Amino acid sequence: MANLSSHVTALFIVVALLCAFVPAFSVEEAEAKTLWDTCLVKITPKCALNIIAVVFGNGTLIESCCHDLVQEGKVCHDNLIKYIADRPSLVGRETQYLKKRDDVWSHCVSISKTA
Repeated sequence: MANLSSHVTALFIVVALLCAFVPAFSVEEAEAKTLWDTCLVKITPKCALNIIAVVFGNGTLIESCCHDLVQEGKVCHDNLIKYIADRPSLVGRETQYLKKRDDVWSHCVSISKTA
């Protein structure tokens, strides 16, 4: 039961972070729902938070999250990071975030190939 509680808490944190990073007026509701339905459900909340911390902060990538990221797929990864990077308060740093996004993806793919 505690495990379920921790998953629900982690999912809540991911949703709260996404809401904080992405104002509702910046994308159409249908686009946000599509991202949620097709992408966010493919990755654990722990790994989603870890990848967000790496791309948008100074987080350290948890290698076990690379498997989740590669399973999620490049299109989802690219779209979710771009979705967050398009927030008005992050304007001017999009190139930096998109480079970090690509670096994380390349690193995870290389780890997944050797595993």
